[in-house]
Amino acid sequence: MTRIANIISTGHYVPERLISNADLKARFTDLGMPEVVDKLEASSGILQRYYAPDDWATSDLALPAAREALERAGRKPEDVDLIILGTDSPDYITPATSVVLQDKLGAKNAGTFDVVCACASFPTSIANAAGLIATNPAINTVLVIGVYMMRKLADPKDPMVFFYGDGAGAAVVEPGDEPGFIGTSMRADGAYSGHWGIYAGGTKEPATVEAVEAGRTNVRLVHRYPPEINEEGWAILFHKLAEENDFTVDDVDQVIFTQVNKYTVEHVSDAIGLPREKAHTVMETYGYTGSACIPMAFDDAIQKGKIHSGDLVVMIGSGVGYNQAAVALRMR
Repeated sequence: MTRIANIISTGHYVPERLISNADLKARFTDLGMPEVVDKLEASSGILQRYYAPDDWATSDLALPAAREALERAGRKPEDVDLIILGTDSPDYITPATSVVLQDKLGAKNAGTFDVVCACASFPTSIANAAGLIATNPAINTVLVIGVYMMRKLADPKDPMVFFYGDGAGAAVVEPGDEPGFIGTSMRADGAYSGHWGIYAGGTKEPATVEAVEAGRTNVRLVHRYPPEINEEGWAILFHKLAEENDFTVDDVDQVIFTQVNKYTVEHVSDAIGLPREKAHTVMETYGYTGSACIPMAFDDAIQKGKIHSGDLVVMIGSGVGYNQAAVALRMR
């Protein structure tokens, strides 16, 4: 009998320190750029974001979300067979952040690996969890996490810090009844790999004093992405996923998109014929939380009663590089 992956619980964590747009506006006014925050607010819909304590690492941010998801599932850390953690703001280049979290969580029986697809990480991780559950009878409880702390890797004088919020989201995935996990669709274009990233500190350019002083160990937007990458790409992924798995937009109860721009979510929803109330958003409150934004919005929608047992949910993530990934699943 085929083992079908089901999401049995979710959780998310937002740190306590609220950073309003007014807070950032004061900073950028002092830097001689008073108009930056107003322009970015108007174009994105982001109103605020939250920061973790400055001495926290990404694994510290992931820990409360992981614990919440496990508690809601009625599972203990030692019940976890596998941890899949998605982030592009890791504790270290190596070791993997997932193995650091494993120790902090006390999931002593779990294997781990990281997924590094930025905002596409969570749907990519869910697809990996589903495949591993389907083919490995010994894997029964998978903890999937998306977590983001990119603002610590940014130059505080860079206007792009407007977007970055800290946060984490998690899900417990186990084998269950059909349909559960339905399918996945992915696409990528590495021609955009030089547009947005951290370009020193790896093997291409190891970290040096010169690289640090020049800001190349900070995350930087080098070239803006064409809007159609998301506006057209998300629709392409949705239609491909729906066609390959025999459902229509009318069958879908919620689509959780990457939470970077409220108006892109609305435009894509309109383009595919999805009512806007079926595309839950949280970037207004949480800011852009990158690798964490989809599981955070997913759990927020569940807690607000927008997603119920039996609902058909689609998640569509779009990350720098670029990677894009979508999954469809029926809620347990």
